[in-house]
Amino acid sequence: MSVDNLDDYIRSHIDPEGDYLHRLYRDTQLRLSYGQMACGHVQGRLLKMFTRMVQPRLAVELGTFSGYSALCIAEGLEDGAVLHTFEIYDEQEDFTRPWIEGSYYADKIRLHIGDALQLIPEMGLTDIDLAFVDADKRHYVDFYEMLLPRVRKGGFIIADNTLWYGHVVEEKTRESDQQTLGIKAFNDLLANDYRVEKVIVPVRDGLTIIRKK
Repeated sequence: MSVDNLDDYIRSHIDPEGDYLHRLYRDTQLRLSYGQMACGHVQGRLLKMFTRMVQPRLAVELGTFSGYSALCIAEGLEDGAVLHTFEIYDEQEDFTRPWIEGSYYADKIRLHIGDALQLIPEMGLTDIDLAFVDADKRHYVDFYEMLLPRVRKGGFIIADNTLWYGHVVEEKTRESDQQTLGIKAFNDLLANDYRVEKVIVPVRDGLTIIRKK
């Protein structure tokens, strides 16, 4: 059985994507460069399920892009909980904000345009229950070290793209390939970080699930 057949089988045996997310995903592919960065049906359902399991009151996301993953996280939030999502590229706002504000979960989402490394400390966000990191791979170590003190004991960080198209297993990485070097540095840091528990789940391009001890 091919990988495509397995993917089709999985999608047909999990909760449906929903019309709004389906339309957002299609619009992302049609109108945005690098539309493949949107997490899509399977990973989106996983993010919702994980949010349901954690039951966060405060969640943050680094790297909003088109808003697909933010909507999936928000779908899993209980009443009164909030997601702060950060997008560094201001040109993204004209596409993303209408999709977020037009969704059923708009009241649970706060979209911030700017550098999360600056904004989260400035906003004084602490006691974070759940953080989802899907931003510039060159700065994953910086994101992690900024977030970990602000995540409550027993809270979770989920990092996306930690298998990075398989490049993480290459013995030599070009110095110019800063994205791969950033992911490798992050993975190596986590492997020896006894402040947390961690596991890599080989879904899509790799999700690392991290629990603060």
